[in-house]
Amino acid sequence: MNLTSLPVISAGFWAATAMIAAVVLSSTAGEVLTAAAMKSVGDLDEIRAHSGLKGAIVAVLTCPLFFAGVFFMAVAFFALLFTLNQRMELGLVGPATASLTVFTNAVAAKLFLKENVDRRRWTSAVLICIGVYFLAH
Repeated sequence: MNLTSLPVISAGFWAATAMIAAVVLSSTAGEVLTAAAMKSVGDLDEIRAHSGLKGAIVAVLTCPLFFAGVFFMAVAFFALLFTLNQRMELGLVGPATASLTVFTNAVAAKLFLKENVDRRRWTSAVLICIGVYFLAH
């Protein structure tokens, strides 16, 4: 096998991969941090019953994890806008970012939030990744 018979992967492929990865990873970080914040704050209905709506708002707004999650969600949003501004195909970027986020959220939920991720969720995440592969090729 010589080098001329290897498939050529363009720089555009790597740029698209990097931009999609930036959207997926920042979105996952934002969602995991926001979920961790809500777990640390506790039941908002109980807080609202005890301290009123103002108390529930203060409980959320005084949690640093919440602001970190919002920051990463904003990064994901602007990374998606940047990706689409680079003339990437919405038909690929949209499904790829949305579906790969499902997979990374399942992994992050298991690793960082210690959630029980059942077999159906893993199966759906893998099938989604296979679908994105077929969509890209």
